Amino acid sequence: MQAPGQAVLLRIYTEEGKLAGRRALHEAIVLRAREHGLAGATVLRGPMGYGQSHVIHTAKILDLSIKLPLVIEIVDDEDKVRGFLEELDGMPGIGLVTLEKVEVVHYGPNAPKSG
Repeated sequence: MQAPGQAVLLRIYTEEGKLAGRRALHEAIVLRAREHGLAGATVLRGPMGYGQSHVIHTAKILDLSIKLPLVIEIVDDEDKVRGFLEELDGMPGIGLVTLEKVEVVHYGPNAPKSG
């Protein structure tokens, strides 16, 4: 990915405990993104949330479970991200998937600063 410049942010909403085979779903997605050559991926864990089922999942001590919400964010050039979407086909447990145009202003320790 070149920086600064236009890119796409891919967000994948899922939850802890979802599996892709014997591996955690979020781990499988991040590893596939790396194999696909995408610039980077981050998994964010949410303390509270709900999805299509409208069931609330929280991190309260009495409600600790492996169903807390996770968001996987991947940023790269639009063509590469759209190509990666095919990698997600058939992976169970993926919830909402969104794409958003973003402007990358810094990427890496020696990236030029915008200004």
